[in-house]
Amino acid sequence: MAADEMYRELGESAWAWVLRQIREDDGPWLPETVPEDGAPGEPAPDRDTLYAGIAGLAPVLAEIARYREMTASERSLADGIVSRLSAQAAHRAEPSLYDGLAGDAMALRLLAPGAEQTALRRLADLATPDGWRTTLEFEPGSDAPLNDIVMGNAGVVLTAVWAGGESAEVIATTGCEALLRAADRTEVGLDWGIAPGATSKCPNYSHGTAGVASALAVAGAALNRPDFVEAAVDGARHVVSVGSLEGGGLVVPHTIPPSKRDVEPVTYTWCHGPAGTSHLFAALAHAGVAEVSGLPVGELRDRCLTSLLTSGIPERLRPGFWDNDGRCCGTAGVGDVLLDAAQDCGTPARADTLVRAARTMGDALVTRAIRDDTGTRWRFLEHRQDPPLLPPGTAWMQGAAGIAAYLLRLARFVETGPDAPVVDRPDQWWAVPARLRATSV
Repeated sequence: MAADEMYRELGESAWAWVLRQIREDDGPWLPETVPEDGAPGEPAPDRDTLYAGIAGLAPVLAEIARYREMTASERSLADGIVSRLSAQAAHRAEPSLYDGLAGDAMALRLLAPGAEQTALRRLADLATPDGWRTTLEFEPGSDAPLNDIVMGNAGVVLTAVWAGGESAEVIATTGCEALLRAADRTEVGLDWGIAPGATSKCPNYSHGTAGVASALAVAGAALNRPDFVEAAVDGARHVVSVGSLEGGGLVVPHTIPPSKRDVEPVTYTWCHGPAGTSHLFAALAHAGVAEVSGLPVGELRDRCLTSLLTSGIPERLRPGFWDNDGRCCGTAGVGDVLLDAAQDCGTPARADTLVRAARTMGDALVTRAIRDDTGTRWRFLEHRQDPPLLPPGTAWMQGAAGIAAYLLRLARFVETGPDAPVVDRPDQWWAVPARLRATSV
């Protein structure tokens, strides 16, 4: 079987397994994990989210539409997602990209362009001078605005810039100005924790300075706000200052000060490692920034990629090193970043290296797949619990849906080459050439 056929067959099989898990209760819902007895349980409070719910099925459907017609059942699913998210948009209170309205807007724009504007208007109505108040109880008793991409202001800003429309400018401006006020000044630049005043920082992409600075750079370019771009540069200076440039790479600690939890001090993921943090330097390049701390931004992005290439992933070198194959924290997320970079790379030899690495991630997913007559899924490991094997996940960030989307994209790339369209999303669109962006189904 040719490589593209192998990846596509596995991706379709994983998607078939996800479809088997979908239930109906006032619209479609998806259990986040599937226990061994297969009991579906009840819809969770986050049933609609990008991270773990039905909004996360939209980018998979958009990926499928890049190479084949959707089936009748897939179109019915897409219609059901649009109907439920649209109906809730006018009264939903959670604002965030991965758990709330911004994620709804992303899904709606992918599946029904124009429908996302209701969610964006709701975000504009919910805005405060400090941004958007969370409903997630990040800290007990607090509903203060958060800063990060996943749960906070940065993710809302990125969604507004990506989606556009009548509310986009006010949302992006409000969010960026709130982020400037929430910044902590360091010796070399600016720093952000998940929440203002946080004593422990996760400086990489999902919950910290790399992600916040990316949002400021992208919004600064869109709004012609040099102050936002300069703040992004200050954030990047801080990121570089707390990282290591050894071996021609760039890695930044998972947590500063080091976490009391049993986690690797340096990880290589989208969320807490150089895979996601590489997007910061692509965002700065998009905003016209040439260098940070004396280093070209293109070199800094490439250093992040070098760290991925030399890290040993996706091998499970030791418990806790690489126990996840998903999009947030594991193999599929790294593969997607590598393909983005390969399609944005002007050096053919380097692009080939990145493609080979992306295929290595795909091959690991092939090897670790669990298959039967219901389809394909993956079981991650949690080395801090006994037994460590977790039930298979279904969703975008931690399950088969997100992995399927990566495998289907990889199959298209292998089949058609570096000009394969990229289904873009709010938190990565600037990392690929504009001519390749393919937003909707």
